[in-house]
Amino acid sequence: MESTSLRSLVLYGLLSTFADASPVEKRANIQKRGHFLVPRVPNDNFAGHNGPRQLIKAYRKYSMPIPQGLQDAMDAMAAQNPSPEPVKAEGFKSLAAGATNQTAAAGQPGTGLVTATPIRNDVEYVSPIKIGGQTVNVDFDSGSSDLWVFTSMLDATSQTGHQLYDPTKSTNAKMLSGQQFSIRYGDGSGAQGVVGTDVVDIGGAVVQEQAVEMATAVSQQFVQDTANNGLLGLAFSKLNTVKPTAQKTFFDNVMPSLAEPVFTADLRKKTVGAYEFGRIDSSKFTGQMAWIPVNTTSGFWQFSSEKFQVAGGQVQQGTAGAQAIADTGTTLILANPPMVQAYYQQVQGAKQDQQVGGITFPCNAQLPDLMMDIGGVYMARVKGADINFAQVDAQTCFGGLQATTSKLQIYGDIMFKSQFVAFNGGNMSLGMAEHVVNSQQAAAPATGAGAAAENNMNNNAGSTSGSERLTAAKGGLMVVLQAVLIAMVMGVF
Repeated sequence: MESTSLRSLVLYGLLSTFADASPVEKRANIQKRGHFLVPRVPNDNFAGHNGPRQLIKAYRKYSMPIPQGLQDAMDAMAAQNPSPEPVKAEGFKSLAAGATNQTAAAGQPGTGLVTATPIRNDVEYVSPIKIGGQTVNVDFDSGSSDLWVFTSMLDATSQTGHQLYDPTKSTNAKMLSGQQFSIRYGDGSGAQGVVGTDVVDIGGAVVQEQAVEMATAVSQQFVQDTANNGLLGLAFSKLNTVKPTAQKTFFDNVMPSLAEPVFTADLRKKTVGAYEFGRIDSSKFTGQMAWIPVNTTSGFWQFSSEKFQVAGGQVQQGTAGAQAIADTGTTLILANPPMVQAYYQQVQGAKQDQQVGGITFPCNAQLPDLMMDIGGVYMARVKGADINFAQVDAQTCFGGLQATTSKLQIYGDIMFKSQFVAFNGGNMSLGMAEHVVNSQQAAAPATGAGAAAENNMNNNAGSTSGSERLTAAKGGLMVVLQAVLIAMVMGVF
């Protein structure tokens, strides 16, 4: 009898222990330990890189003076490719559940946006997101802070061929009364419209009431590119263009539910790549990840960058006090003149080409690697092959490294092709390390260099791999205890 009572007591105690602990741990893993992968997909309409267009787009995005030679080149290009008529919205359709005539009228635009130089389909990759359960492919941009999409409120011409977000088909969509947005990008493209909230799901990372900027008028550049249906801004929320009340970005809103307050950009040359929210996958980079504090004053992922090195030579001083921005929404690298001049002095045949408004070189030229200072603590290597950006003609190529016309440098996709980059919203820092050579390498747990990098983040979030190992250990222990309990009940003990 005593043996039976003892077995019962042990059985009750063990079952009570796991009944209490397991659900709590499970809820914590779901709510606080998430990480979510968002693969990029190729834009089937991509028409190839256009160097002058990307250069002028970058200058305009950051309000930099445009060199006369580049402006002349773009004017000549525009003459050869006349602009279509701008798109005009014919008024907003009513929204279900709470939209009023007053709300619609308040957001109605006067005229459509005027296009600049509509050379179509220059976005090479887009990423799928879900808004109110509806999938749309958008461009991820760490240099802006708006989430806007094509909607059913656009005129019929603008809708053709696009994935549309229709707020009337979502039971969670709500209008934000009186809120409007108007955003214009570097090439003159842009969108404007009204604002609401809905459930936004990006690779499994979900925000229940995310501000969604619903386009009612868009420029022809976006209309023509039917594979791209909007943008997701990943800079800091202070850059958001919604008025009168700026809205938080998706990343700001989703951070509390992530295992770590980070997103990473794994963007590679001639391959899809991915964005990931909530963890740093150490299988994607080599060596120790360097962490650099960012200056958020202007709303960008901004850091100091004064020095550089060409082809393994001496480290050289660039423009004193120069700053740089890590921007996935800009294609080229815009660097200070000393860096650009020193680099192209090592490239035979390189010249400032007045016909295209930028630096070109023979396509068969050997391009050296470039090392760029990141925050004074890391030198980011950019492969020479990646600086060969686009063909101008059969013999001439356009450089992916061009000169900035201000102290602000823009490190765009050319840099990201060589560097794995982590954006930490918890302590406002950037992490960088070189990509692994084998991009198809299977995912590995965050150990070694990856674990060291994560520990340096100081964001009080343990590694996902650690919690996974703990869960696995508990699972194994549970199996053993179940066997013991069965044996006890059967009278083996």
